[in-house]
Amino acid sequence: MRIKKSVSKHSISYSIIENVRDINGTSTTRVVEALGNEQEIRDKHPGIEPEEWARQYAKKLTNEKKSQQKLSIIKFNTEKLIESDEQRTFNVGYLFLQSLYYQLGLSKITQDIQSKYKFEYDLNEVLSKLIYMRILHPNSKRSSFEQAKQLLEGIHGEPHHMYRALDILKKESDAIQSAVYRNSQKIVTRHEKILYYDCTNFYFEMEQEGGLKQCGVSKEHHPNPIVQMGLFMDGSGLPLAFSTFPRNENEQTSLNPLEKKILKDFELSEIVVCTDAGLSSKNNRLYNTLGSRGFITTQSIKKLKKHLKAWALDPSGWRTTTSSQPIHLGEIEDMPNNTETYYKERWIKENDLEQRLLVTFSPKYKSYQETIRKRQIECALKKVDKPSTLKKKCANDPLRFIKVSHATTDGDIAEKGQITLDGSVIEKEAQYDGFYGICTNLTSDPSELIRVNHQRWEIEESFRIMKTELKSCPVYVRNDDRIEAHFLTCFLSLLIYRLLEQKLDHKFSCQKTIKTLKEMNVMKTSGDGYIPLYEHTHLTDQLHEIFGFRTDFEINTIKHMKNILKLSKKAK
Repeated sequence: MRIKKSVSKHSISYSIIENVRDINGTSTTRVVEALGNEQEIRDKHPGIEPEEWARQYAKKLTNEKKSQQKLSIIKFNTEKLIESDEQRTFNVGYLFLQSLYYQLGLSKITQDIQSKYKFEYDLNEVLSKLIYMRILHPNSKRSSFEQAKQLLEGIHGEPHHMYRALDILKKESDAIQSAVYRNSQKIVTRHEKILYYDCTNFYFEMEQEGGLKQCGVSKEHHPNPIVQMGLFMDGSGLPLAFSTFPRNENEQTSLNPLEKKILKDFELSEIVVCTDAGLSSKNNRLYNTLGSRGFITTQSIKKLKKHLKAWALDPSGWRTTTSSQPIHLGEIEDMPNNTETYYKERWIKENDLEQRLLVTFSPKYKSYQETIRKRQIECALKKVDKPSTLKKKCANDPLRFIKVSHATTDGDIAEKGQITLDGSVIEKEAQYDGFYGICTNLTSDPSELIRVNHQRWEIEESFRIMKTELKSCPVYVRNDDRIEAHFLTCFLSLLIYRLLEQKLDHKFSCQKTIKTLKEMNVMKTSGDGYIPLYEHTHLTDQLHEIFGFRTDFEINTIKHMKNILKLSKKAK
């Protein structure tokens, strides 16, 4: 601290000032205390020159501050207005995402890309902010730029840099995916021998189709053009690679090209690809019998050939994973709360494909399916009196249980259609309750195959997170290259969130984790530091302990926050 001497026509006044530097390195001064003019100082402290006394007092305050660094007293003026257009609150929740971003080596990756193409804007700045905002405040690119101003470090550059960066990111998408995969192995253990593949679609906020944007049946029933995404996930639940393709292309043909890219770029060879029945064509299964590869795919019992269906539904010849003794399903009907899974298996060969058919039966799953169908029947009955609503929209629509007959029991033409429940449809569906089929070329233990196949729910969860929490759709960009780059940022955002989820040991829901990060705001005080404005919870404790820094002191000094920024940008 030092004194400031202000000389006017009639007097000389003194004040104590000190240098302060904000989080971005900008230096300024602030008044610590006004001491008054020379006459006022002489009246209060006779026998000493005002300037000398002011210097001694400044030295005293400096020494007191050094000895009491842990105590900060902030003074506010009840009659002073806050500064105009001055930002006072900042988000620090993104710092945990930033730590994972740098651990994945994305900063180094973007630097290498920047040196390759020689453009002026900062690609690392653009990509990092697109990812943080996709998790914290998902919206359009322009909106993301504005929201990024709320981060502790803000954002530099211009909004149009985000759009220009998308063109470059598309060109380097494959290289980024493979590099991030290699770097992620330094952070967590990845189980890449089991790979899960699935597809979903995303709709656009526009009506004109073209390129990747093609009209088709959307899972959300939107009439807008849509694009499909194929996603590979490893056995640890982390996204591995993705591709995009038009809606009017068969999704079964999307698996092999992306798998070949993974085998080459990711240097994987011994893998087992797990898919649902819709993606498992004969060609895809044959492809994954080559080399050291394998496949596990779901199999609809309803679509089996007649003799195989009869074998699958036969109540005899079942076993459990803990016993080799044959069991008849009729013996377990009266066993309440039975959570056991029963199975039977056989090898089948058709044309050039030899595979193992594994069928399971679960009383718990049977009860679940019966409950669902009962609710659907109740829903269907409510619509019986409303003929105008009796238009089935999908295979699982409750209206499949309704039968409309246009003839009386005597064979005459009825004036109105006779609407009744179709018992034959209900009975036909009920025979499959509790049964589940799997096809594979592996000779693994049945319990292991059941466990691996059951984990497919995680890739569906990843798609749900992308659509619901990360709001990957509607897609606002139009150009095909920028569409693919948009999904690259969504893919990287999903990967970073999933890594965070693993580090938190899956203890918190996706909604709670993101909400907490979004609400971790601090208030800037002039020259002193940043005061937390968020609730101190078990989740915030976990975040601070895992990442090795804390933002939840009563006041975080500027020096402390600078150290945190350095820690959050430390590569693995």
